Amino acid sequence: MSAEISSFLSERIVAGDFPSAVYLVAEKNEIVLHEALGNAVVVPEIIPAKKDTIYDLASLTKVLVTGLYAAYLIEVGRLTIDDRIAKFLGQFDGTGHNNVNVRQLATHTSGFKSWMPFYLESTNPLRVVDTIAKQPLVEASSEVVYSDLNFIILGQIIQKIESSRIDLAISEMFEDKLGLRNTIFNPLVEPDLHRISQTDIAASEKGNGFERQTCVELGYLPGSTPAKNPVAIAPGSDSFRTEIIWGQVHDGNAYFMGGVSGHAGLFSTAEEVFKVAQQFLPNYTTLLRPETCELFRTNFTPRMNEHRSFAFQLATTPESTAGTKMSPESFGHLGFTGTSLWIDPVKERVFILLTNRTHNHDLPFVNLNSVRRQFHDLAIDYLDKNR
Repeated sequence: MSAEISSFLSERIVAGDFPSAVYLVAEKNEIVLHEALGNAVVVPEIIPAKKDTIYDLASLTKVLVTGLYAAYLIEVGRLTIDDRIAKFLGQFDGTGHNNVNVRQLATHTSGFKSWMPFYLESTNPLRVVDTIAKQPLVEASSEVVYSDLNFIILGQIIQKIESSRIDLAISEMFEDKLGLRNTIFNPLVEPDLHRISQTDIAASEKGNGFERQTCVELGYLPGSTPAKNPVAIAPGSDSFRTEIIWGQVHDGNAYFMGGVSGHAGLFSTAEEVFKVAQQFLPNYTTLLRPETCELFRTNFTPRMNEHRSFAFQLATTPESTAGTKMSPESFGHLGFTGTSLWIDPVKERVFILLTNRTHNHDLPFVNLNSVRRQFHDLAIDYLDKNR
């Protein structure tokens, strides 16, 4: 345990940034630091966080599932970064999206809008791709616009290639090849099979207050003046959850899609996230060829507002959460629920911080970027002094 890191994160728990934190720091395939702090659940009961507490990883799904599996398909020749999305999804053929390709999805340079509530556009989750295909693009490739839509589409492409849902496609890698048992979508479905109970999982927000407020601000629901994107009839406007979200995916679109999507929905523990993170490092991956791992450290957007590799943000991005001491080639990703993963391929280090910042907290939720930077700097100081 690092007394400095634990003390710092405990202070942030007392300050109300998040009720719990599990952190893991590893170097060269060895876990060096791993600790749990605070309470994974505060209401309706107190449940302390443990090292093996399962967290809703939110957008870490983009890299741990969709980015990883897409890289595998590229490696075996079933996908290329220059493939147009219309090759796989006919809804985009002959539209203004006709030339959008896989690389643009993976680097958020496609021109798709950043977010929209599909549950207010349709009552049918199978029509999500149809809804996206009707959305106009901003100027593609001119800048990075981080968008869930990119990875929803990329997840759908994987499903099309594999003729299988993405959770089923990834399960062979996770369960059979890596031996993971707690890295899954919909952890409370088939509890006897997965042997996961609700008390093993960190709780999230009470209801969908944040998304409801966002929908109002964007004009999808009454309350904004004037309405920016008025929806005459909001099909799912009565489907916002009001109970504590605990064991279900927090993200509203992923929930609408049955808990399984390319952009969100994965749950896991810190140790199992570490095992997946090793697959992005050439000396330790067992799922990919070492040369495939170059995708994750290659800067595909060198002159844009963000530096992006395949699925990840790079540490050279201005104001990234990597901190001040990580190698410039490092790459990472964040999750809305309060999760983060950063990987330093030069020093072969992995930094994982899992929190549940949306739980038992009024809006607005705390921006954790400064906490993440400080955590990384403290962790690197510890490694440099003790290794």
